[in-house]
Amino acid sequence: MMVGSFRLSAGEVIGSVLHLRDDPSVDFVVRDLRLPTALSALTVGLALGASGTIFQQLLRNPLASPDFVGITSGAGLAAVTGIVLFQVSGMVVSGLALGGAITAALLMYVLAWRDGVSGYRFILIGIGIAVFFDGLLGYMLTRAQLFEARQAMHWLTGSVGQASTGERQLLMYALLLLLPTAVLLQRQLRTLELGDDTARALGSRTELSRAGLLAVAVTLVALAVSAAGPILFVALVAGPIANRLLGPATGGIVAAALAGAALLLTADLVAVHLMPTALPTGVVTGAVGAPYLLWLLATTNRQGAGG
Repeated sequence: MMVGSFRLSAGEVIGSVLHLRDDPSVDFVVRDLRLPTALSALTVGLALGASGTIFQQLLRNPLASPDFVGITSGAGLAAVTGIVLFQVSGMVVSGLALGGAITAALLMYVLAWRDGVSGYRFILIGIGIAVFFDGLLGYMLTRAQLFEARQAMHWLTGSVGQASTGERQLLMYALLLLLPTAVLLQRQLRTLELGDDTARALGSRTELSRAGLLAVAVTLVALAVSAAGPILFVALVAGPIANRLLGPATGGIVAAALAGAALLLTADLVAVHLMPTALPTGVVTGAVGAPYLLWLLATTNRQGAGG
């Protein structure tokens, strides 16, 4: 919040946020312009980082991410359908995106169920659903007028600056509830990583634990996407970054969530202040995340860990 065309010191920012001083010009810049964006980046990054690492550990695949298994595609299709067909905006678009993400997750779970849910089948079905939804999304864009298409493409790119106050508050309340829940379920997550047979031998109720963890992860990513649009690759890279810094044993959901928040805050600073013109946050995360995905595909192929 110190960075921008109007430079501020750390003392001015802290004083304004905590209401320790009264300076209308500083208060306007900090509270009305920069604090909402910073809070959006922080909360969306926390949600994406936590949900991404839950998916990767639960499905036992480093390529498992909400970006690629249809959840964000379902949110995007529902949001764009609302923009194009019903000319809605604001909270209505966010509500449609939330509903689309949850619907896509339920559809994947039902289709992947066969005396339980295996990670490999869940991922393959998720990729198929993502491709199907992306095809429908392309069709909806061809039906759009120029203004509607621009609005839809801006939403689909993803930007933390587009979240409204209500969306931020809903995501913050959800994080206060779901992050502690995820931490409580982390022991079950570690057990499920060993395989279903081992987990049952250790006394774990595998399907109930898996359904609870998936529900937490899907709700987090759905709320994040509804607030800021489908910001790609943050959920994919946050967990591996946290594991590289702290090690898999000492890392976990909280560490991945913090890594996601730091990554998204940094990406937004780069997008807004280091580019010739201000860009949506998703442009920067996509530019950084795509080479990482190629490297991950190459290394997991060599190691035989990619499925």
